[in-house]
Amino acid sequence: MDTIRIKQACAAIVTAPLNTPFRIATGQHDQLQNVFLQLETDNGICGYGEAAVATHITGETVEQTLANLQQVAEQLVGRSIVDYTALINGFRPCFDANHAGLAAFEMALLDLVSRSRDMPFGSLFSPAPGCSPRPCFTSDITIVIGSLEEAESATRHYAGQGFNAFKIKIGKAPDLDLQRVLAVKRIAPDSSLILDANMGFDAAGMLKFLKQLEGYGIRPMLLEQPVPKGDWDGLAAITRALEGSGMLVCADESVGSLAAAKQAIKLQAVNSINIKFMKSGILESVQIAELACRNNIRLMLGAMMESSLAITAAAHFAAALGCFEVIDLDTTFFINGPLSRSPYLDQSGRFDLSNPTPGIGVELQLP
Repeated sequence: MDTIRIKQACAAIVTAPLNTPFRIATGQHDQLQNVFLQLETDNGICGYGEAAVATHITGETVEQTLANLQQVAEQLVGRSIVDYTALINGFRPCFDANHAGLAAFEMALLDLVSRSRDMPFGSLFSPAPGCSPRPCFTSDITIVIGSLEEAESATRHYAGQGFNAFKIKIGKAPDLDLQRVLAVKRIAPDSSLILDANMGFDAAGMLKFLKQLEGYGIRPMLLEQPVPKGDWDGLAAITRALEGSGMLVCADESVGSLAAAKQAIKLQAVNSINIKFMKSGILESVQIAELACRNNIRLMLGAMMESSLAITAAAHFAAALGCFEVIDLDTTFFINGPLSRSPYLDQSGRFDLSNPTPGIGVELQLP
């Protein structure tokens, strides 16, 4: 592989319709509009990467991401892929305020390297400390912000497909949120529940909401990002209040980097962290996972509005590291068309990477 070089590189915006708007407390996606990167070697092997831009969460834009990836693509032509880590580190400053772009660059390069070695994408990663590879696992499914009727309909639909873990978006209207949670539990009584507030509460309001649920005999397995991302005191207060309850308090928006993960651990603000490629890139996601495992922090693996390319890459990552207790890789179920299809995922949310093909395993044709 020492003579393999990048011959062509291009970036493009790709869109796809959603079967329902993906609404959360801070905004919504009405379609998939992501930036894809294709790298091709001088012997005709291609690697693909995806940047899922969530402006309402990270402040990044599709236009900025495309421009960054196009600029990097021009500079990649002629480069050897032998020392891919050095190549990534060399271009990292180009993505200082654009981690989704960084994730796409890393993903395309790692896909290219693993295909060139005739090995699966996950072979580039080692198990996290104290963990073993885990090729099979199941994702939850998200119940987006919406009406009570929409929550009921979605729960029936996905329970019928075999899902048994529901992640319910809350944080816009507490009274309605309560009714939606109760409806999900009524329709799927044996399911596990995750609540994701996307920063929609303060600490007192969140604890009040949980107490109301407790009155109905409902205790979620995990509470994700209940308060604004900079409210470390609020996160810590909720974590202390729930100590011994069995409910995890998970940082999402609050932890978008290794530095933020270190801060969360130092402050004992949470007992769980949600890792996403689009927040920290791929190589830094490895570092966050290793740090968390060394500090007994439980892990969740999530995604933005990602197509089957990035979702499948994340599934390889989860299988290789073996450290994620909660898998939230469900966005392909909201996408219509070919970008919804992952070769390792069935309709119940179960991933099986027991016999993976080289690379990520998803082929694309960029416009």
